[in-house]
Amino acid sequence: MPEGHSVHRIARQFERNVVGRVVAASSPQGRFVEGAAVLDGREAIEARAVGKQMFLAFEDDVWLRVHLGMYGAWDFAGEIVVDPTIASANGRMGHTNQRGTEIAPIYDAAGENSLSSIGAPRRARGRVRMSEQTTGLGDDGAAEDGGWPPPVVGQVRLRLLTDVTCADLRGPTACQLRTPEEVQATIAKLGPDPLVDDVTEGEERFAATVRRKPTAIGLLLMDQSVVSGIGNVFRAEMLFRARLNPHTPGRDVPEETVRELWRDWVRLLAIGVETGQMMTMDDLDPEAWRRAMAHRDDRHWVYHRAGLPCRVCGTSIVLEEMASRKLYWCPNCQR
Repeated sequence: MPEGHSVHRIARQFERNVVGRVVAASSPQGRFVEGAAVLDGREAIEARAVGKQMFLAFEDDVWLRVHLGMYGAWDFAGEIVVDPTIASANGRMGHTNQRGTEIAPIYDAAGENSLSSIGAPRRARGRVRMSEQTTGLGDDGAAEDGGWPPPVVGQVRLRLLTDVTCADLRGPTACQLRTPEEVQATIAKLGPDPLVDDVTEGEERFAATVRRKPTAIGLLLMDQSVVSGIGNVFRAEMLFRARLNPHTPGRDVPEETVRELWRDWVRLLAIGVETGQMMTMDDLDPEAWRRAMAHRDDRHWVYHRAGLPCRVCGTSIVLEEMASRKLYWCPNCQR
């Protein structure tokens, strides 16, 4: 499931490519025909991410709510204006490279990497998939040229098309039209998001909620009403970094530890938005950082390391289920 950093990156991509433009909306799959008809011909005026949910505002107070869920993804095609702050070091955008492969960078006419160069936004003619599980820019990693608009491939729930950019939504858990009041009601139910809420106020709210709950901290970190954006990977990694047993009731976690969990989330979310990767290991030398950016196995302390020795103490990493989700942790470091 896409975690908070991916959704924020996707929202920023919409800000660059779709907001301020009139869209042609359709539902090639046929499951959002009525909603697409309402959006068709309207100007997109705002893109907003809160935790794992994204909200697109259109003129006349029409809002689109999208939750990608486990399998959802956005495909962008056409002239893709890339913000250097959301372009990862190896030219990927908005997803974690779960296959452990590097994608060749795209170079512009000046010989610069058009997706990761620092400076003014560049335009890349190609296709980019933004989700948690997949890679984009074509099978060979190069930009794809072709007719316009691009052909519909697979089950596209919603296509938003401008004169130069196409955004295709596939497999979301939620794709709904909402009123402004309904959007605010949805956001009000979510826990604090460091990129949306005041960081200090968010810390107070998070600490107060956790410290009164008898629920295990490993469950609280995944509860989107407690804190927004944390998923399975960040949950496991943050608990290890805090040397905290996942089964500890929230009310029994020392207050300073709870506050440090929030501060760690502030740091890790910012890194995730900047790099497009769930990088949770600190103080890496340049070569180790390069490996970690290319391979998930080199960027995590415990996640996906069941049975392997802990990087700190050598104890075998444990895999168990907690509320039907996989939990990785070190029983020695996290006593």
